[in-house]
Amino acid sequence: MSLRDLCPALANKHYFNYGGQGPLPTPSLEAMTASWQRIQDLGPFTTDVWPFISREANSTRMALASLCGVAPHRLALSENVTSGCVLPLWGLPLKTGDRLLISDCEHPGVVAACQELARRQKLEIDTLPVKQIRGGRNQQATSDAAVLSVLEQHLRPNTRLVVLSHLLWNTGQLMPIAAVAAELQRHPSHPYLLVDAAQSMGQIPVAEAAAAADIYAFTGHKWACGPEGLGGVALSERVLSEAQPTLIGWRSLQDETKANLDDPDPFHHDSRRFEVATSCVPLLAGLRTSLDLLDKEGNAEERLTRIQQLSHQLWHQLQALPGVTPLLDDAPPAGLVSFAIQPSSGEAGRAPAEIVKQLGAQGLWIRDLADPSCLRACTHVSTTEQELETLSSAIKGTVS
Repeated sequence: MSLRDLCPALANKHYFNYGGQGPLPTPSLEAMTASWQRIQDLGPFTTDVWPFISREANSTRMALASLCGVAPHRLALSENVTSGCVLPLWGLPLKTGDRLLISDCEHPGVVAACQELARRQKLEIDTLPVKQIRGGRNQQATSDAAVLSVLEQHLRPNTRLVVLSHLLWNTGQLMPIAAVAAELQRHPSHPYLLVDAAQSMGQIPVAEAAAAADIYAFTGHKWACGPEGLGGVALSERVLSEAQPTLIGWRSLQDETKANLDDPDPFHHDSRRFEVATSCVPLLAGLRTSLDLLDKEGNAEERLTRIQQLSHQLWHQLQALPGVTPLLDDAPPAGLVSFAIQPSSGEAGRAPAEIVKQLGAQGLWIRDLADPSCLRACTHVSTTEQELETLSSAIKGTVS
């Protein structure tokens, strides 16, 4: 059976919100249920259960590290993208007067964390303008050069951190993370690179970018179609050696059985120093199962090719509709297709949220975004061409 056939959420609707949350396949839910049952059979707090829990965590860490192209000691398990970003971010050795360079397309959760960090540590924040870079898949080289150009223009001598998503959640533009990392290595202050990979894992190949970034945080509940509440973060060797844990619990300790007040270095020397405490073990089996199911749809490059074929088709269909303007100037590099609907001459424009509600009443689910104000539809390997026709026809009905 295909991934689509295994997802009950896709049986009674046309779903285009993979960038918000992916549907959970039935085998993934069954794997989680079996894990819960196994834990209860062993006893949730017995000497028999710990080897099982350790195997679950280690096998998941190894699977995610492999996808990220890093050694397992560089991969920390997290609950979501935000915790994956914030826990190592707040442990970086930053000092008063250091500057943070944050792109104008970052998610509000990450921006808010950086703003609060800047307030507490008296840091300065600059903006990296990438929102206006709108070249699509066939213009990627030009777009990459534009990103590197604005980066060079906005780096300052005391810039110590750059925050840039791998795939912009609002415009759908792909960022040249490895090239950005290389540029930062040449900068005198060697800024850290934090990458929000919420829209990357499960949709595009991530190994090159994840291995190049200092903090590469992702979740399993979007394009990977895993359960919510589980993700990971790939960390560079210098973050592991230079950053301190911020939210501290027994999982961050080398010896979790005791607190030694005389120990000057109680924490793990690998990624586990950024893990905290008790989390939901059965989610590990669910995410691994979802990743296995994705592999059956093809490897990462093959899946991206299919996703691009579908997003290319949708982009062209939307571009052909009067009053509909895709945000990117060319077909998207991945599965995020953002677009704006312009009001007819002499008519008041309809709020994107109203259009989402109207389409939802027809069983078509996309989402609206605030900055820039637009609508966003996502194509995945489980999307069908007929669904794209249905969506395009429905959108045409909203503007006619």
